[in-house]
Amino acid sequence: MAQYRPLLPEERQAFNTAKDVLGKQLLRKGTKCNSDLFRAWDLRQLQVWERHVALQAELTVTLEVLSSVTDPALWEVLKQPIHALRLIHAQWQACVPSWPKAGGRTYSHRLHRWLQRLKRVTQESPGCLQTSVISNLFRLLTRDLR
Repeated sequence: MAQYRPLLPEERQAFNTAKDVLGKQLLRKGTKCNSDLFRAWDLRQLQVWERHVALQAELTVTLEVLSSVTDPALWEVLKQPIHALRLIHAQWQACVPSWPKAGGRTYSHRLHRWLQRLKRVTQESPGCLQTSVISNLFRLLTRDLR
């Protein structure tokens, strides 16, 4: 995954713009969001094969949430990043065969608990999910895919 380059200044600006727009929308609506939708811990705390599982799950949720944006102005801002993420996701799936529990492996407690929490993120409002995903995206692209 080291083939992915750092974000260009224009890409960083697009993510910041999207995050600002979503944040303002949530403030206007008075929406309260759960701040711990995504993990705060470093992937290096997992075994190598578990890192692949965690990244695959996070990429999948990120794409699902960002692809569900209905605001035309926000969609315009996210169109290029979503396209890039789809390419990364497709390459990731091609590189990583079916890892989960291959060869009788079981997930660590940390990964298992986090995957369960990730499955429940759909209980958050769409605005909260979008804001969390965009905030998490910088970490995903700048640190986790390296």
